[in-house]
Amino acid sequence: MNDYMLFAIAMIPVLWLIVSLGVLKMPAHKTCSFTVILTLAIAIICWRMKFIDGITATVEGMAIALWPILLVIVAALFTYNLAVETKTMDVIKKMLSSITTDKRIQVLILAWGFGGFLEAVAGYGTAVAIPASILASLGFNPLFAAVICLLANTVPTAFGALGIPVTTLATVTGLEVVHLSYVTSIQLAGFIVLIPFLLVILTEKSIKALKGVVGITLVSGITFAIPQIFIAKYLGADLPALVASICSMACTILMAKAMNKEKVEAKEDKIGLKEGVLAWLPYILLCGLILIASPLVPSINSLLAKASSNIHIYTGDATSTTAFSWINTPGMMILIATFIAGLIQKLKFTYMLDVLKRTIIQLKTSFITIMSIVAISKIMSHSGMTSSISFGLCAITGSFYPLIAPLLGAIGTFVTGSDTSANILFGALQTEAAKSLSIDPYWIAAANTAGATAGKMISPQSIAIATSATGLIGSEGKILSTTVKYCLGYVIILGLIVYFGGGILTLF
Repeated sequence: MNDYMLFAIAMIPVLWLIVSLGVLKMPAHKTCSFTVILTLAIAIICWRMKFIDGITATVEGMAIALWPILLVIVAALFTYNLAVETKTMDVIKKMLSSITTDKRIQVLILAWGFGGFLEAVAGYGTAVAIPASILASLGFNPLFAAVICLLANTVPTAFGALGIPVTTLATVTGLEVVHLSYVTSIQLAGFIVLIPFLLVILTEKSIKALKGVVGITLVSGITFAIPQIFIAKYLGADLPALVASICSMACTILMAKAMNKEKVEAKEDKIGLKEGVLAWLPYILLCGLILIASPLVPSINSLLAKASSNIHIYTGDATSTTAFSWINTPGMMILIATFIAGLIQKLKFTYMLDVLKRTIIQLKTSFITIMSIVAISKIMSHSGMTSSISFGLCAITGSFYPLIAPLLGAIGTFVTGSDTSANILFGALQTEAAKSLSIDPYWIAAANTAGATAGKMISPQSIAIATSATGLIGSEGKILSTTVKYCLGYVIILGLIVYFGGGILTLF
């Protein structure tokens, strides 16, 4: 078969997922488990993948789904469920209301600022699961909470988990990481300023929603964009999203309090310092633990790194191993933080275990969905199906390739659920295409990771996390049909920036 035929066949699982979830509205756990079988059959028949290799690729994907992805979802929802049962979530609601009762600003603080911070320090779905569950508890429509957090969790993912996506991209392409970080931050800057405006408009489903909050919305975006560009240019990939999200969240809260200063609460409604700290303690401890265990503290990071295993699962490559970190992974950090906070709050350990057990049962269909999705990505990657997609797109577009370079990154994230994985899959190909077209390889490589951020909002893995966190399991199709139009707009605009804006760096 020629490359064009292989490209068309390789797209079948991707197109089926889009149609079955977005058009036919099939339950995600059913269509994703069927798609595993479909993808495996295609890989064996058309790519001559050995049956045992296909099975072990599936097992590898399921293992990665369990640890660390599903661990994060279980841990995040467990923290939320415990807060609801102990009524500390009511305290969090009151505290947020004391900052502002304006739902538009609450979205900026939680989905944009706090979500960006969680993405920066942890990743793996925390930036969707935790803010979405809190927004739902504040009275937001659960479907809206899921969608808004998916849209917010786009641009921060490029430098998520302390810059792993860009660092990985630099490694697989051989490009210098600091300059690559800077180029990526430039491509994303406009979206960082515009997305808060989109979040506000969607909160009230009208452009009139901007009335009275244009200033704070602009500040929320600019105080994220400028620090990210500055840190990326001079320090590289580790800290841009972390510093930027803290700046944005802090400035948004300060402006919100200034706007709300004339509204004085009755004394009995005020939350004391001790009560407030105890309510937020799981999240405070989580942030502290993740930062301490990160590469920012090398001694502890290297110590925890020893509690890990490299297991050979996939039989198609004798050198292939799957790494599992047993302690220094976001899900474990959330569990540890929540149990410690619970003990400080004087909760019984057996009671917390019971809540954890009920949380796992609550997520049983999410387990099927996410294990299936990651298995699909592994089968496609190991068999060569993803390579066929990328080569096919290159062959079809020719000199117009820069227009679709971000689309390739978005497809990578749609299939794998990860900006990092999208960079591993397509990063080297992007730079090779750039060199053959005499285009700056940094510019095209950055387009891959920037495009991958768009793919986060339609990734079945991310959508499954959102539905799990908001109690909407079975509504994946509704969410996909909502987010896909924003993803297409994002990718089209980014494609035009990449195609026409190669000289934009000369302006900075």
